[in-house]
Amino acid sequence: MQYRLNYRPYSRRFRQPLLTSHGLWSDRQGILLQLTDAEGQVGLGEIAPIEWFGSESLSQALAFCQQLPEQITIDTIFSIPDSLPACQFGFESAWESLDDSSLAKSNPTLTYSSLLPTGKAALSAWEPLWSQGSRTFKWKIGVAPVVEELQVFTQLVHALPSTAKLRLDANAGLNWQQACTWLEVADSVGVEFLEQPLPVSQFDQMLKLSDRFQTPIALDESVATLAQMQQCYQQGWRGIFVVKAAIAGSPGRLRQFCRTYEPDVVWSSVFETAIARRFIETKLIADLPPPSRAIGFGTEHWFTEDWQASFENVSFQK
Repeated sequence: MQYRLNYRPYSRRFRQPLLTSHGLWSDRQGILLQLTDAEGQVGLGEIAPIEWFGSESLSQALAFCQQLPEQITIDTIFSIPDSLPACQFGFESAWESLDDSSLAKSNPTLTYSSLLPTGKAALSAWEPLWSQGSRTFKWKIGVAPVVEELQVFTQLVHALPSTAKLRLDANAGLNWQQACTWLEVADSVGVEFLEQPLPVSQFDQMLKLSDRFQTPIALDESVATLAQMQQCYQQGWRGIFVVKAAIAGSPGRLRQFCRTYEPDVVWSSVFETAIARRFIETKLIADLPPPSRAIGFGTEHWFTEDWQASFENVSFQK
């Protein structure tokens, strides 16, 4: 069977730039996909790459789409190379979504973690999110001197209700000593986990950290793609996998990995639109055992416009 392909790039500006150890991120750019089969059934998909996280670049993804004919086949979709993981996800999810009414529904088994802004802004940002139902929060570290961040962290811990859960995300921005400092403090106050404290190249050191401290270590940049997940598992990682499905690659093979190894997964956003997010929540996660941890999709407050309400009315043109 052949499918008519339409696509268009998009750009969404953050309310305020997102600061991580990788730098400043001002807008989210990606590509929306539409597949239409011979019966007129439509499937939507999304390519949401993050080059500095390990996926292809936006320009590479766009070049891939531009060289495709207007009519593609299932062979086209399932022959996308592993070097284009965000494209793999986008096209396969669009194909799986053809005339799938479940994408209009929510997954009632899910709870959400909300991303706080870096620095002192977190001290006031958590309250409106708490009032909206958030009970788990993530705060990025490794963007300012450790002493400064620890001062804010102490204030944040005291401000949050005792029932709140707090996650720390270093985005590979710490060295060994800084990671140990943070983990000592985290052990003393009770943090759900510390995400990717060290660079990807320091896998063995992160294994040592996971044995040395009580606070769990979660791999993120180290397991950005399915190939990396498999490699880390084979190298002995049995801790938390932060899975960014939209850049991980084939959703079908990602399902199989999760079913085979049953890893401790935290599903995480790449600031995709509701097109990718609803697929992940209602088609990918829903096909697996219910997550034991809050998923990191509490990100919509970072944008000015509400795409969740209007994504079904997206206009496509090639």
